[in-house]
Amino acid sequence: MVVPETMTAARLHEVGGELKLEKLPTPRPGDLDVLVRVKACGIVPNLGNILANWPTWFPHMPQPPLPAIFGLDPAGEIDAVGRQVHALKPGDRVYVNPGRSCGACRHCRRGDAISCKHYAFQGYFGFSDDAMLTFAQYPSGGLSEYMVAPASAVVSIPDNMSYEQAARLGYLGTNYSALKKANAGPGDTILVNGISGTLGIGAAVFGPAMGVKKILGTGRDRQLLEEVKSLAPSRIEVFSIDDGSITDFVMEHTNGEGADAFIDCLGPGAKHETFLQGLASLRRGGIAVNIGAVMGAVAIDVHWLMDHCQRLHGSLWFTTEEGQEMADLVAAGAANLSMFKTQGYPLAQVNQAISGIAERHGGFSNFVIYP
Repeated sequence: MVVPETMTAARLHEVGGELKLEKLPTPRPGDLDVLVRVKACGIVPNLGNILANWPTWFPHMPQPPLPAIFGLDPAGEIDAVGRQVHALKPGDRVYVNPGRSCGACRHCRRGDAISCKHYAFQGYFGFSDDAMLTFAQYPSGGLSEYMVAPASAVVSIPDNMSYEQAARLGYLGTNYSALKKANAGPGDTILVNGISGTLGIGAAVFGPAMGVKKILGTGRDRQLLEEVKSLAPSRIEVFSIDDGSITDFVMEHTNGEGADAFIDCLGPGAKHETFLQGLASLRRGGIAVNIGAVMGAVAIDVHWLMDHCQRLHGSLWFTTEEGQEMADLVAAGAANLSMFKTQGYPLAQVNQAISGIAERHGGFSNFVIYP
């Protein structure tokens, strides 16, 4: 394939400013990299806050140096590969996991890249000042016609997964990784707080594909909850938190034993009470996983956790291996992503898209940019 010398990209020049379309040199892949022609890049509900407020809210978690090309969830087609890339080729359809690490520390060498002190999201933010070295190597995200990424970060996507659906794998993968940490599988009953949201809906998609017997989903909007239930009516039960206690709801559906696992997908503004009701819904030996980032000091009875052999995990993002597993489940027909309603915008309308993303139909809305 002939790669053009220049490309169009949307760059942020100042915090709180608009993204500007610019012509830039097309990046070239290193020996272990791939060059991806981006076909769709997912944009998520908090992107506006990331661009406008992140340095003030979380100064210890740096963004790439400005001007920068953002864009967290790119999917597209490989246009070129580095000299030492042999298992991928031009024309391959892929999703790019944005998680980057140093690749050489003891965590990376044992397959735990997310624990690397250099870990960062390409085109988004890092988790410590050490991430600046990572941004120097991979500075640009998916809001551009082309991007370079390590071959090891690539998920091969099947023909029955559109680029728009693949651009949702980031938030789906966050829930999928939580399900795996919870050892979710056949015979299990899983409680999911916020199941109708952008994060939570992943449990309704992949929980049944993993053999989970029953998914108990909570939220506030009753109409959205019923739409989630319709994805697997015999295996999903839903409950509005406006109707009473989550714990009572779970005990009713588990003969008083409690859920095998609890995945909390509620965001920073959620009430601690809702999270604590989820913890109180666990059976003896149950596992809780937080992926929604409930904020503040939550009053947890650690003695109770110990006596009941319960575990509480904080889970961030997902591995490329887990990304490939999701793609393979879709390829096999075990998971279906057709419920997502895509709202797509050309790159020239990226600022309008970001400002309008608040108007969405819960987790069913899928916003993408077409570079």
